[in-house]
Amino acid sequence: MATMKILLSDLGKRYNREWIFRHLHYEFIAGNRYALTGPNGSGKSTLLQLLAGSLLHNEGQIEYQLNNAIVVPEKVYPLISFSAPYLQVPEEFTLNELLKFHFTFKRCLNNTTCDEIMAAAGLTNAAHKQIRFYSSGMKQRVRLAVAFFSDTPILLLDEPCSYLDVSGIELYNTLLEKTGKDRLIVISSNDPQEIKTCSQLLSMESFKK
Repeated sequence: MATMKILLSDLGKRYNREWIFRHLHYEFIAGNRYALTGPNGSGKSTLLQLLAGSLLHNEGQIEYQLNNAIVVPEKVYPLISFSAPYLQVPEEFTLNELLKFHFTFKRCLNNTTCDEIMAAAGLTNAAHKQIRFYSSGMKQRVRLAVAFFSDTPILLLDEPCSYLDVSGIELYNTLLEKTGKDRLIVISSNDPQEIKTCSQLLSMESFKK
């Protein structure tokens, strides 16, 4: 796995005139697991979306480095997997169709097959069912499976156990250990179950204006 870093310099994000956070300096390094914590509205999910490139910051800089070389913005997307309960899943697809479509854009980790991914997610029996007929927990398993099995050095997870039952939480922990080695992993959550393997904690409340 490539050596990956994300460097934040004086980062700030606001909505209208309200600053969510400001003056954030931080360094994320591959091989570590980071937890973004803080009360609702402190900017946990916002920062994760900034790291994923799905939001733009208002001040400061985000720099991505791959093997100590700066990555230009248009080359960042293939390096990132992002899972969040608010991300829409293409509901007209079956799971089998979705996986085949997704992995035309990103490489699959360790050459895992679609059948193996569906089995790992506990969704083999629903492989040919349209995702619109899935429960919320099944859709969350799909999001996690796609993120975990994409061959990317960066893995971003927002409240990964949302909608999951006990077996789903066990699945999350299994996939995290199975696919997380050497990756740069950032998890946004206040749930001890979701961040128990994180060695670094970043409290977003420290960067409120």
